[in-house]
Amino acid sequence: MILTINGQAREINQVGTLADLLAQLQLSPERVVVELNGEILCADQLGANALSPGDKIELVQFVGGG
Repeated sequence: MILTINGQAREINQVGTLADLLAQLQLSPERVVVELNGEILCADQLGANALSPGDKIELVQFVGGG
């Protein structure tokens, strides 16, 4: 299916939920803020939201520093 991730259209296969997508992209749900179609989601919502072709997803990773 085609999803728009951080402004770029990408072909993503074998994902059903945002949790699946993060696993495929090797991103930790604890270190990412996820926005789905303009709505920011809590980490506990990632497995409950089924993805559909054309969804727009923004992923922002936390980066530590010192």
